[in-house]
Amino acid sequence: MPGNSSRKGAIRKTGKGPTVGSGGRVKRGLEGRGPTPKAKDRPNHKVYKSNEKTERAEQARPKRRSAKSTEAEWVAGRNSVVEALRAGIPVTGIYVAEGAERDARLREAFKLAAERGLSLLEVTKAELDKMTGGAVHQGLAARIPSYEYAHADDLLNSAGSGEMALIVALDSVTDPRNLGAVVRSASGFGAHGVLIPERRAAGMTASAWKTSAGAAARTPIAQTVNLVRQLKAYQSAGCMVVGLAADGDVTLPQLVSEGGLFDVPLVIVVGSEGNGLSRLVAETCDQLVSIPMANQLESLNAGVAASVTLYAVSQARAAR
Repeated sequence: MPGNSSRKGAIRKTGKGPTVGSGGRVKRGLEGRGPTPKAKDRPNHKVYKSNEKTERAEQARPKRRSAKSTEAEWVAGRNSVVEALRAGIPVTGIYVAEGAERDARLREAFKLAAERGLSLLEVTKAELDKMTGGAVHQGLAARIPSYEYAHADDLLNSAGSGEMALIVALDSVTDPRNLGAVVRSASGFGAHGVLIPERRAAGMTASAWKTSAGAAARTPIAQTVNLVRQLKAYQSAGCMVVGLAADGDVTLPQLVSEGGLFDVPLVIVVGSEGNGLSRLVAETCDQLVSIPMANQLESLNAGVAASVTLYAVSQARAAR
């Protein structure tokens, strides 16, 4: 019948299977698409775009940093390089001038570098002159990477469970050798970190690393933009801030005899040799303490004053 032939013609076979009836669809076309996505998941929705802007703003916002304020530098000269390698100072490479005489110091430098897996690179004398800024390198130099400073707030967290935090803060100490000496004493007497200002103060240079005898690798060092503000933050966290001053209210032995000061987290502030503590820092301290001496010597240098005080604190805490 004409109707039947017309009906047969409505069914045609394809590679995808038959299309049934006038409104037929394949099975997957009839399946639902699931719930409507939330606004925050739909790229064209204003909520999605708003969240995207917020995320970009968060990424652009400055993060709490472990500063790299010290530029990479060079240790030049055979004795200096050997001493740096002996002290465990972090070194990224050893550079040797072409034709440099292989004496005992150079051979020792090669041996120490090999033990630490450091690369040895041979360059021309002119290249080494340029890299070291014209220093007297004697055909040998070592490159030291920039120092990774801790965040000032994290020094308190360095104290273990049940330990009372002990931090040394330096006020305008500009000699890197004094900084290195303080770091060495802080490490030896159990301090949990050293705090230094970002400006007008010594940083962790090669000289500081050398004086610390490698202790800077074990004791965190933090920088702060504003020393007074950071000391107040430590006070708010429950720390006692003690400043060392020649005209202090009490002497160190008196402070030790009172005992109670060592049962709280403690920050010891050491000033520069010439000027001592700055006025604002001194006013911020909870107590100014002097170290009594037998003669008329005005003051000890920063490294020695810190060592004497840290020893007294460690002994007092050990005895409690």
